[in-house]
Amino acid sequence: MKTLKFKIMLLLSLIVGAGAEAQTTEKPTIIFVHGIWADGSCFTSQIEALQARGYHVMSVQNPVASIDEDAAAVQRAIDLAKGKVILVGHSWGGMVITKAGNDPKVVGLVYLAAYGPDAGESLAEVSKNAPQTELTKYLVAQGGSVFITKEGVKKAFAVDLSPKMQAVVYATQTPAVHTVFDDKSGDPAWKHKPTWFIVAQNDKTIHPDLERFMAKRMKAKTIEIPSSHVMMLSHPTEVLKVIEEAANHKY
Repeated sequence: MKTLKFKIMLLLSLIVGAGAEAQTTEKPTIIFVHGIWADGSCFTSQIEALQARGYHVMSVQNPVASIDEDAAAVQRAIDLAKGKVILVGHSWGGMVITKAGNDPKVVGLVYLAAYGPDAGESLAEVSKNAPQTELTKYLVAQGGSVFITKEGVKKAFAVDLSPKMQAVVYATQTPAVHTVFDDKSGDPAWKHKPTWFIVAQNDKTIHPDLERFMAKRMKAKTIEIPSSHVMMLSHPTEVLKVIEEAANHKY
């Protein structure tokens, strides 16, 4: 009788142990946060690859209305996720994950040619730390929102994409509410979480020197690739590699 009881206890301990191990080895959820003049579909290549590798993935459709509203959209995705979360922000999406990344479920941050403001900084203010690009030449205000022109997509935003892909980027853009450029950041999550940064060396939207400044200030693990601003479209494999590195980090 004692032998049977011992075997049952041993079996239960093995089952519990296996469950605990499964919990600790569960892959984190990857949540993508797009920037201005983009949308959630711009990460399709990375989404498909990560799903094939067994990751749970979400790509938030930001309204690009304010830091608070966009962070609230990301927070809803974080709340849906089970377990740990990696946030991946592109461009303006970096402003958003800098705020949303303070959620305790978020364990790592990946910035793709993205803004990483310090406390109290706006997009406009942090941009003063490097030369300006010619992006503003290609912007059009309409109904309180700011759009990028077809020429702007070709010459400043998505320079290294094919004409066909540039046309899709232009057609699917999410314009920005004009006030977002002056929204001030709160406590930056990058001060508290492991952070990765990819600098786009050929970026004509955000100056590469500004990206380097922000990455250095974050103490982020940084790589540089010869890409335009939309690196997730023009250099999908390199971007995927960094995301997986962040996902496999020992937290």
